[in-house]
Amino acid sequence: MRRKVSIIGAGAVGATTAQYLASRNIADIVLVDIVENLPQGKALDLFEAGPVLGYDCQIVGSNSYDATAGSDVIVITSGSPRKPGMSRDDLLRVNMNIVRSVTEQAAPLSPDAVIIVVTNPLDAMCHVALEASGFPPARVVGQAGVLDAARFRAFIALELGVSPRDIHAMVLGGHGDTMVPLPRYTTVSGIPITQLIPADRIQAIVERTRDGGGEIVRLLGTSAFYAPAASVAEMVEAVLLDANRVLAASTYLTGQYGIHDLYVGVPIKLGAGGVKEIIEIELTDEERAALHRSANAVRELVRAMKQLT
Repeated sequence: MRRKVSIIGAGAVGATTAQYLASRNIADIVLVDIVENLPQGKALDLFEAGPVLGYDCQIVGSNSYDATAGSDVIVITSGSPRKPGMSRDDLLRVNMNIVRSVTEQAAPLSPDAVIIVVTNPLDAMCHVALEASGFPPARVVGQAGVLDAARFRAFIALELGVSPRDIHAMVLGGHGDTMVPLPRYTTVSGIPITQLIPADRIQAIVERTRDGGGEIVRLLGTSAFYAPAASVAEMVEAVLLDANRVLAASTYLTGQYGIHDLYVGVPIKLGAGGVKEIIEIELTDEERAALHRSANAVRELVRAMKQLT
């Protein structure tokens, strides 16, 4: 029996995630959206590309959650995208209601699924999905660190004129302006970038990484979707193939790094069943302080959500 991935939200991120997953040919895909005919049309278009691109997974679109029953992974992309001048935090009120609604409809139909949250503000929305699903924290995880690290890697590759495939990067913290890229843990074929790039240039790359989403919004007038979708597909594949990938993701911490009862981006081992291990790395006092500042920003969003309910 084929594995099943349900993607809630057939907009740019959701549809592109479906495209990337279809090309990997590792699961059947269900696209769900409230807009009539939208998920059906995009699913059919993707399915018709299969004979050319060489995949044979089933891809269906629906306005009903019934089609998602028995999913192994549920990807939540539904929500309002960022608009020019809008911070991720501005999205809080509208998107918390959307994420709660879709989770309450999807989770009961797939009680053993892993939920991957993409909707912004990401870390706060993970709290909404956790509460609405009733799932254990290990099975509710947010896509953030993979994307942030990808942007960091891309900008380092541009700086050095090397392939981004040879770059491994680590970015911790909340998915937003307070994220914490870690140059000490970022390498090019094992060589720390601190030995390859002057400190002032590293700082400039760190700042561009933090503003990576905003830079796309200013150029496109809406949120990024290619890189976020590729990052989601990487996480979905890790779960479906039980790959035990070590990557950064928004994860519920229960004391790790001195942070309690909060979703924050840290390194994890991701495989079947979700988060198998939370990995604690050694941080300098400065790095730990930056991580705690980022966590405090997430905690403020969580508090704000409680006041809105």
